[in-house]
Amino acid sequence: MRQHKDWFAAHNVDLLVVTFEQEWRAKQYVAEMNVEFPMCIDRERVLYRGYGMERGSKRKVLGLSNWWEYIKLLLAGKRLHRPTDDIYQLGGDVLIDPNGVVKLHFVSDTPIDRPSVAEIQSAVEFQN
Repeated sequence: MRQHKDWFAAHNVDLLVVTFEQEWRAKQYVAEMNVEFPMCIDRERVLYRGYGMERGSKRKVLGLSNWWEYIKLLLAGKRLHRPTDDIYQLGGDVLIDPNGVVKLHFVSDTPIDRPSVAEIQSAVEFQN
């Protein structure tokens, strides 16, 4: 998303990162990954549950396809972090327009399942 921040700014899109991690880990992540977006810590996972983002099964979280994706990230020079909290909590992406209408609601099926930036951009362009 960081690579596309100018596009989002030009389309008046504000991004918010939501995590359930402990505050120290969230701050560490922001510093290490140079996150430029505001972050909300949802320790009670109210937003997660509200948007249907539940915990994944052992097969979905620890499956071979996930490990293969992590290996590809490592081979590309990315630094992975040891999990510090609930590895089974799945996430997603939600796009809400200025009137409070949800325009994109994507619930991840696995830890690596996310919409592409192009899919998110299409939802933004559709609303404009």
